[in-house]
Amino acid sequence: MIVLHGVSASPYVRKVLFALRLKGLSFEHLQQMPFANDPEFNKISPLGKVPALQDGDLTICDSTVICEYLEDAYPKAPIYPCLPADRAKARWVEEYCGSRVTELATGIFFQRVMRPMVFQQEADEKLVAKIIGTDMPPVFEYLESLIPAEGYLFGDVGLADVSLVSPFINASYAGFEVDAERWPKLSAFIEKVKSHEIMQSLLGAEAVVLESNGL
Repeated sequence: MIVLHGVSASPYVRKVLFALRLKGLSFEHLQQMPFANDPEFNKISPLGKVPALQDGDLTICDSTVICEYLEDAYPKAPIYPCLPADRAKARWVEEYCGSRVTELATGIFFQRVMRPMVFQQEADEKLVAKIIGTDMPPVFEYLESLIPAEGYLFGDVGLADVSLVSPFINASYAGFEVDAERWPKLSAFIEKVKSHEIMQSLLGAEAVVLESNGL
């Protein structure tokens, strides 16, 4: 039995949830906050990060490692492209969006959602303005250049598409949306992936979790 540990609203957990659903795998999902100083969870995830996944006696951490394992162990319904060149490009998109894009998007989420609602602190809107006005535009220009004229990044929907869009879902919870006039392809692509039936199901369940936690 596959067990996934991690809070639904994490962009990294969301990525793994999508992969599990796309592959049609049965699994149990346990909501788990990162860095919770939970001794039992720390046995599963030594760094205290989410997601972590258990598959029988196997325990693995890190969303990319987990998704690569799922692809190897359960090759039906692939989440990576088949051609080596496309697979390498998809892994780069996953890495770039899991690092730089997530850093910027979750920076807004932390300031506007986590600080006031969890830490009872005011958001640093000067920092948010810097992220939006200075840090994000060159990143968005690059992402705009990756978006195809139609369809998904590498044919059918896959992990690269979800990795690109997932951070923007968190930013949207903090009231940020990509400027559709300035970056039309990126904006439309985000909405395309969000409208996928699997993502719609995940976001519906996610909304319940967020509401139950007062977010």
